[in-house]
Amino acid sequence: MDFFTLVILAIGLCFDTFAVSVSCGLTLNRIVFFQAMRFALMMAFFQGLNPLIGWIAGNGIVKYIKDFDHWIAFALLCIIGVRMIIDSLQKVEKGNFKPTRFSTMIVLALATSIDALIVGVSLAFTSVNIYWACFIIGTVTFIASMLGILFGKKTGERFSKKLEVAGGLVLILIGIKILLDHLLFS
Repeated sequence: MDFFTLVILAIGLCFDTFAVSVSCGLTLNRIVFFQAMRFALMMAFFQGLNPLIGWIAGNGIVKYIKDFDHWIAFALLCIIGVRMIIDSLQKVEKGNFKPTRFSTMIVLALATSIDALIVGVSLAFTSVNIYWACFIIGTVTFIASMLGILFGKKTGERFSKKLEVAGGLVLILIGIKILLDHLLFS
């Protein structure tokens, strides 16, 4: 997988993190740079680590399914993309939400990085340097999270749902690209 595709994949994966970060920016009356950075680092750590875990799991089964692995990668990415789109269309209730609490950050980081774990499984079926992919995914997530918090403080919720839909569409398109690359060029 080339650098450009990895960056696009990372952008697609971090849309839900961006949306959560926007929501966090909305809920906090005041957030200092250190709090925002700690939040973004937590998001980036889990988003960057989970593809490695998924890749390790995927490599354990790749030899058994290599004849149809492109279909699995395609299906997984499409399922994640569709789920992101559906989730973005559901209403979220506001409550007593404190996003800078450590336990809350862990839960948010895990919830937004499950997709990255599944993508890691699909990356096992492609030619990719997983460490480079994890670094790119983590870095893009960190930047997106920092921007999301700032965006939430500045603009509100107007765009977060649309961005999550866009992230789902990006993952679906990457799944289609993997399938077409295998079917047309293998």
